[in-house]
Amino acid sequence: MGNICGKEKSDNFTSPGRTVGTAPPQNAAPKASVPKKTAKVAGPGRTLGGSVGSGSTPSTGEQQQQTPDEARRRAAEAAEARAVGASRGGKLQAQLDAQKKQSRSDALKEASKQELARREADDATQAKNWD
Repeated sequence: MGNICGKEKSDNFTSPGRTVGTAPPQNAAPKASVPKKTAKVAGPGRTLGGSVGSGSTPSTGEQQQQTPDEARRRAAEAAEARAVGASRGGKLQAQLDAQKKQSRSDALKEASKQELARREADDATQAKNWD
């Protein structure tokens, strides 16, 4: 059975072919040129980020040596800055924060109030539609 929506496929054995052990025919069509590899920039690495003029990027080409404590301190400062930036939020974030501050009993009381309000609304709807 064939595909009614597709094109007919020619038979694989309609071309003259070649014998075993011979090279495939060379195409006369030109090929696209392969770009040359670009040279990698060699030199000292630079620290990314930081404020302008903080000295994090050496201007003389010399790489500044940092102690592990200094690197750890900078990483902690960056993490703290990200945390402060992420803590700001909108209305939903404020609601989530308020919900997190509630104790378990407060959360259960709030859920109970909402359930009672829902039941009262359902009862009122049933009474209204009784007739």
